[in-house]
Amino acid sequence: MDEITWEEPFCGEGASCFRLGTDTSGHAYIAIAGEEDTPLTDSRDALRRMILDIKAGKADHLL
Repeated sequence: MDEITWEEPFCGEGASCFRLGTDTSGHAYIAIAGEEDTPLTDSRDALRRMILDIKAGKADHLL
């Protein structure tokens, strides 16, 4: 994986924060702030993880 350049965290109400990033190949990434070492990608597993994180309250502002 290429090195990811992260934008500043976007935080909704409460403690829910996420970051967007891109790599040198132009791929986009999203991660829970503080968990940038395991970003979501456009795979079925990533979608599943994002849904589970939303249900767990980690990214409730995305709903």
